Amino acid sequence: MTGTLSTLPDLGWLLRPLIEIPGVRHAVVVSEDGLRLGHASAKKLSGPVPALSIGEAEALSAACAAMNMTSRSTTSLLFGAGAGVRQLMLESDHGFVLFTHAGVGAHLGVATDPDADIGMVAQQMQLLVVKIGAHLSSQPRDPVPNPS
Repeated sequence: MTGTLSTLPDLGWLLRPLIEIPGVRHAVVVSEDGLRLGHASAKKLSGPVPALSIGEAEALSAACAAMNMTSRSTTSLLFGAGAGVRQLMLESDHGFVLFTHAGVGAHLGVATDPDADIGMVAQQMQLLVVKIGAHLSSQPRDPVPNPS
């Protein structure tokens, strides 16, 4: 069996408007199956994670995919198979993490400080998804042809 490996484009540059919002620390674009499509961190951060490394962004991407799948399963259980998840929010002692659908097979995650304006962050996430949804979409992979 032969196949072609291709590098996914890094979409981190699209996240710049989000990380410029006061209180936003990190943003990540994730494929539905947990692959990092891009990430960005605000400048001059302090604390335990001042900037996401590629490894940290990949771990966050996998966690994001797991949380999105869990939320979809929960929503289906409670509201029926056709119910979708629009947004997921986690609150911790150190801030918030918001996840939203960002196109076909993609999700957008944003981590904030506790004092961030979560309403404004959520609104800007939606505007970004609408404005550049085509760039954030992760199309389904082509099946590998079966060798005959």
